[in-house]
Amino acid sequence: MSEEDKELELLKAKRLLEMQKNLSQKQKIEELRTKQPATSATSPREIVIKQLGYRGLEVLENAEAQFPEETKLVVAKLAELLQSGEVAEVIDGGKLLTLFRSIGIRVKMQTTIKVEQDGKLVSWSDKLKGETSNSDNQDVKPENP
Repeated sequence: MSEEDKELELLKAKRLLEMQKNLSQKQKIEELRTKQPATSATSPREIVIKQLGYRGLEVLENAEAQFPEETKLVVAKLAELLQSGEVAEVIDGGKLLTLFRSIGIRVKMQTTIKVEQDGKLVSWSDKLKGETSNSDNQDVKPENP
């Protein structure tokens, strides 16, 4: 039985060496992966910008102007989620604005309401101004024509 014990010990030693090699290879691969993002030098903001859709950049710029520190934190976390693959969809302005508002950052956006008047798009405020000036003229009518 001593020969069988020796053979068993040799097999165990070989298996241990194989496992150590596999472990060292995995560690090398992980080190290379961690070094690659550092060498590419893409900032979290650039990663997020690549995933932004319609009006997304506009919302991001407004958020950066109004809440610079908080936006950096949100962008860093969002970039992390994008890189890990947890978020893979295109982020449009509405989704980004909803994200900011859901975490308590009230990003103010300039909005305009436009309506069609005589085949043209006119801002709501201009339309109201035009109606009030017309109604003022209509209210003042000469009594004897």
